[in-house]
Amino acid sequence: MFQDLIKKGIQKIYSKIDISDEYIEWLCFANAGMLNRGNLYCFNYAIEHLPSNNPIVEIGSFCGLSTNIINYYLSKNNKKNSLFTSDKWMFEGAEKQEEFLHVGAPCTHKEYRQFVKDSFKRNVSFFSKNNLPHTVEVFSDEFFEMWNEKRVVNDVFDREVELGGPVSFCFIDGNHTYDFAKRDFENTDKYLEKGGFVLFDDSSDRQSLGCSRLMKEIMQNDAYELVIKNPNYLFQKK
Repeated sequence: MFQDLIKKGIQKIYSKIDISDEYIEWLCFANAGMLNRGNLYCFNYAIEHLPSNNPIVEIGSFCGLSTNIINYYLSKNNKKNSLFTSDKWMFEGAEKQEEFLHVGAPCTHKEYRQFVKDSFKRNVSFFSKNNLPHTVEVFSDEFFEMWNEKRVVNDVFDREVELGGPVSFCFIDGNHTYDFAKRDFENTDKYLEKGGFVLFDDSSDRQSLGCSRLMKEIMQNDAYELVIKNPNYLFQKK
């Protein structure tokens, strides 16, 4: 039914659609991560309608769940786009690297950070081995600066790669405060090609985070059209 509506030009879908399948269930059993199941429909729609073979960018990777899901939908839709991700793996309490996570906890913040990073590498090496992402261990501001300079870098898998160029789809899932999310969007906008997509995690109207506030601003941006709200916002660049 929803595909029929899209074909008729009625693209704004506001109810939550969950297209989980058996593979997604198996993946979620093994791969730690925070997944809003509504994102699955947004990922699949954006990838199915990518305007080109230009790269996809993911801001924020954690343990690699969304990275592996993006690659799954690339495979399902027979797309060959490369995937670039950025994460520093610096969480709340990062300034206390040598302190334990909590009284009685068995590990420090530093040890936890390394565990999550190692989990990401192990998860994507297994589930995304056919399209291993180029993951750069930096904050998003630095990533986009490197992208702008077309810098040649080594990713976390010790592969040399040149950054830069147009982007067909960006999933913004980094720092969800208003200022950071807005900068990630503004940086994405510089490279997102016409017809490209941008999806914001934790952007639903029920969220009290900064992304929700940012969505109201982008809704007023004539260069973007809301394609899906499920419940997070997926926009397409006109």
